[in-house]
This record gives sequence, C-alpha cells and structure tokens, in this order.
Amino acid sequence: MAGIGVKLNRIYQKNTITTNIVGFFYSMTMTIAPVLVVIINLMLMQKVLKFNTVRYIDRELFSCTVLYVFIFSLLTTSPFNAVLSRYMSDAIFEERYEDVLPCHRIGLLINICFSCLFAIPFCLWEHFVGKVPVYYVFTGYCCFVSLVLVFYNMLYLSICKEYRLISLHFALGMIVSFLLSLFFRYICKMSIPYSMLLSLAIGFFVTAVFEWAKVHQFFPDNSEEYRRVFVYFKRYWHLILINFLYTLGLFIHNFVFWRTDMAMHLVKTFVCNQPYDMATCLAMFTNLSASVIFISRVEMYFHERYKAYADAVFGGRGLDIQNTRKRMFRQLGSELMTLIRLQFIISVVIYLIFVIFLPRMGYAGLVMRIYPMVAAGYFILFLMYSEIIFLYYFEDLQGALVTALSFCGVTFLASLIAVHLPAVFFGVGIWTGSVVGFTVAYMRLRWMETHIDEHMFCRGNLIKRGKGIKPSAKVFDIRELKKKPEDEE
Repeated sequence: MAGIGVKLNRIYQKNTITTNIVGFFYSMTMTIAPVLVVIINLMLMQKVLKFNTVRYIDRELFSCTVLYVFIFSLLTTSPFNAVLSRYMSDAIFEERYEDVLPCHRIGLLINICFSCLFAIPFCLWEHFVGKVPVYYVFTGYCCFVSLVLVFYNMLYLSICKEYRLISLHFALGMIVSFLLSLFFRYICKMSIPYSMLLSLAIGFFVTAVFEWAKVHQFFPDNSEEYRRVFVYFKRYWHLILINFLYTLGLFIHNFVFWRTDMAMHLVKTFVCNQPYDMATCLAMFTNLSASVIFISRVEMYFHERYKAYADAVFGGRGLDIQNTRKRMFRQLGSELMTLIRLQFIISVVIYLIFVIFLPRMGYAGLVMRIYPMVAAGYFILFLMYSEIIFLYYFEDLQGALVTALSFCGVTFLASLIAVHLPAVFFGVGIWTGSVVGFTVAYMRLRWMETHIDEHMFCRGNLIKRGKGIKPSAKVFDIRELKKKPEDEE
C-alpha cells in the first residue's frame, strides 16, 4: 500500500487548512470515486428520463435488479480476489512480471465460472417462475457479468497503484452509459427501466474492457506458468475465507431482514426490505470516509515505520530491531486512535445533515428510526477492517480469519434477535458483530505486539520441504564416538 502516499505527502507538507482539505478530497477521489460516479450516473438517468413516472412495479424491478447485481457480484468475486492479489503482489516484488498474465487468465476463468454458477439458475427462475421477459433477464445477467469483470480487473490496477486510471475508466463507462440511456429512450423508443438497465450493462462492459486492455498493456508477456497460481490457493486458503466472510458480513444482516414480514417479494424472485436497505445505504455513506482517512494515514505514516522495522530485521542490530518495533506499534496505536477521533467527528456531522435534510426529501419514518443504530455499527465495522489490514501487514492470517468469522457469525446471530426488537434497535445485529470483530482483532494485535519476534524469526524451515521418506531425526550418536578411538588403535 504505497501508491498515493508520495502525492499525499507533497500535499500535506505545507500543513495548512487548505492543503488538508485538498489532501482529503484527493484521497477520496483516488479511493471511492468509482462508487460516487455510478451513483451520480443513476441519479442523472432517473432525473432526465423521468423515472418517477414509471409504474411502481417496473421501478422496483429495476431497483431490485441493480441491488442484486451489486451485492452478488461483490460476494461471488470476494473469495478468490484476495489470493490472486497476493500472487500478483509477490510476482511483482520478485520481478516475475511474465507470471502476472497467467494469474489474470486463471482468475478470470474462476471468477466467471463461479459467478455464473449462481447467476444462471437465478435467471432461469426469474424468467420461468417470475414471468419476467427473457430480454430483460438476459440484460440483467449481462450487467451482472460485466460488473464481475469490472471488479476483477480493478484488482490488478489497484495493485499497480493506478487509482487515477480506475476512476477515469469508471467515469468513461458511466458517461457512455448515460448517453446510451438517452439514445435508447428517445431514439429507439425503449421503455425507461430497460433503457437504464441496458445502458448500465454496456457502461460496465466498457469499463471492464478499458481495464482489461490496460492490464495487458502493463504485462504483455506470458510465462504460461498456470500451476503456480493453484499452489497459492492451497497455501493461502485463509485469504479465501477471510475476504468472503468479511464481505458476507456486510450484507448478512440485510439477508436476515429480507426474511421478515417487512420484506417485499417481487415477481416471485426478488426479495428486499426497502426501509432497512435504505438505512443501511445511508449508514455506509455516513462512515465511508473512514476508508479514505485510513488509506491516507497508513500511506503517509505507518508504512514507513513498517518498512523501517522490516529493514532492521533483515540487516540491523538487535537494538535497531527493538527500537523500530516499538516505534511501529506506537504508530499503529496512534493511527487507530486518530482514525476513531476523525471518523467520529465526520460521522456526527453527516448524521446531523441526514437527520435534518433527508426527511424533507422524503426519507423519514421507519428509515430514520433504523438509521442511527446501523450507522453506529458501520462506524465500528470500518475500524475493524482497518485492524484486519494491520494483521495483513504482519501476515497474521489466522488472526484475520478469526476476526472475520467472529464478525460474520455474531452479526448473523444478533440479527436473528434484532428482528424481534423495536425498529430503533434493528441495527443491533451489525453493531454487535462489529464490536465483537473489533475486539477480537484488537486483542490479536496486542498479542502480535508481544510475540512479534517469534512471529518474525521462528518461521520457515532450514531444510526445503518436499515429499518422500522423512530423514532421520538423529543428529549425533555418542556410541559411535566411543568406538572411534578403538578403531584407530
């Protein structure tokens, strides 16, 4: 994670209010701009195409389709992308650039097959049971596959620290999407929902094509060493579970509320809970700046302390190792406390803005009663994810796995209880799961601080591992030593 740190250091070194604001918006642009671009595009299409004049069932069908496309594209790509990211990072570090393209092709095949494994049966059900027209179902399926390709190719560009290119590709794709929506509606005379869905699918595909082309431009050579990629899946199976459980935990409380009496069932296929889903969306945006703050500060401060400690381990004195270790963990604690303080202030301000202005825009009643508790949960959730990143720095995959498992499991169980509580406590599931996950990760970091020397120096093997007959454990035989003088006589 050393991509935007240099640029941020240049911005922040003047240490003025203006530069701090510029630095914050720069880091926001480099990290969450793709999400904002897609949301702005959807809002513009709804406004220009007069989406509010469409029948209620058509509006909800489009909204549920887009909701499912985003949620399940994230879920189906999450298990494998962490391992592929690790493989690509190691290949770049070892300057094996020709091994990146085999990783890209294997990962692309796995992601597409795994995503289609769930998408095709759902689409068949949507058409034959829900009676949704086949052209609409197929377009939604194409939109889903295109977004899977976008998320997958975005992984490689983010490892290459090409955040600007990611934002640019999303912007170009959404511009194409918006213009096509006008063309489909006013020239081709298509319906408003289908014009929006088809243009969105094409926009995602254009974004994926741009990303795919840039990856092949960066890594034109192919070593055809595909077997190495599968070895990583066996070696780093923890990453598969960690990333999947964390992503599942983001939405599992929504799935629980989809099974309540408040849920809306559409065309015998889609299920959603509009008040709770809307409150979740608002809560996520309330705390989204935490990722921006975390990336900015880690890039500028913690990464340098971690690098200094790693350099001391590989070539420094014992005193240097101790000093750099203490500085590194002091910086880690400082970054967590700073993130909590800054994000708390930002979340309170955004919360007050939402509470004051959203009721005037039509978001009131049940949504605003659910929102506060869910927002508190997401506040802690993003802090927990920051701790998982720190565990990644120390390669503590077991600690990260326990954290993700605790978070997902407790969120699910607590949400089952929350459905029976008053609306103001509906968010107690995500809040409880985040608190438990944060506590587990924090305790693991404290344990790592105490046992970091063992973790760093007592790993690896003196003899290269291999299959076959195990060598004898005997190193020295005193009887042979006693026999030796007699033999010499």
